[in-house]
Amino acid sequence: MSNTSFRLSLVVPVYNEEESIDAFIAAIDDELAPLKDQLEIVFVNDGSRDRTREVVEQAIARDPRVTLVNLARNFGKEAALTAGLHQAQGDAVVPMDVDLQDPPALILEFVKLWQSGDYDTVYGIRVDRSADTPMKRLTAGGFYRFFNALSSQTKLPENAGDFRLIDRRVVEAIKQLPERNRFMKGLFAWAGFRSVGVPYERPARHAGETKFNYWKLWNFALDGLLSFSSWPLRVWSYVGVGVSAVAFLYILKIITQVIFFGIDVPGYASLMSVVLFLGGIQLISLGIIGEYIGRMFVEVKQRPVYLIEGVYGEYARRTEPQAQSKEQGEA
Repeated sequence: MSNTSFRLSLVVPVYNEEESIDAFIAAIDDELAPLKDQLEIVFVNDGSRDRTREVVEQAIARDPRVTLVNLARNFGKEAALTAGLHQAQGDAVVPMDVDLQDPPALILEFVKLWQSGDYDTVYGIRVDRSADTPMKRLTAGGFYRFFNALSSQTKLPENAGDFRLIDRRVVEAIKQLPERNRFMKGLFAWAGFRSVGVPYERPARHAGETKFNYWKLWNFALDGLLSFSSWPLRVWSYVGVGVSAVAFLYILKIITQVIFFGIDVPGYASLMSVVLFLGGIQLISLGIIGEYIGRMFVEVKQRPVYLIEGVYGEYARRTEPQAQSKEQGEA
């Protein structure tokens, strides 16, 4: 496949990133110069409260490759990424962050491997995360191992994020997935297809601050685990069997003591310890069940993953005649 025979879409979710957008576009122009005429840059504004929308609109006026998908409110990064995948028109799509921690130059290697015809997905593997805090490196590594241990069918490549190149047929497969609780790393892995990893060193943010704190990361990880594994539900059956076995052995011990040594009066402390322990086990199991029921509650309502306020730029101009024709047909 020659360099002039395909179109490449960059899908970039943004939330309060006014400081990063111009630098991101400049880096794209500089490091992806060989692909300049094939690029489409789709910014998805996820309800930003700063000047993000204004800065992107200024970029649209200067650069016809830029498109803005403006969501009606903040729906979260996974929903914004989903919206970008639905709007992107390229033969291949690259989801990436605007903070330049996903190095644009690596996309050239992605494209080279994709054009070989051997792979449908080419993903980046972070081999150096020194820009992250020690706690984040520790928790991230633990999450990937824990996720893969629990999920029997979907395995996440360790230290691989959303930064990847995906072929159009993979994009179309992802677009068929209707769930509202979305964990995109898991969905990319679940789709399968031929894939390969490319190692890279993850740099520090170019500007601004991360929008993910540890509480958001915890909930994000919980969504991923519960979306791709039923183990948290199943484990309580084994816990119940184990506790029952221990209780049965304890009953035999008490009966033996009564038969051979007379009536034994248990102590208050041991009784309270058992009651509190079993109460804690029950509450934890109910909490896990509640997490799954809560996600079922969200799914059965079938609300859209996101709502779009408007689409601006080249994409809107390309689709406007189609929309007009549809309206005329309905009239």
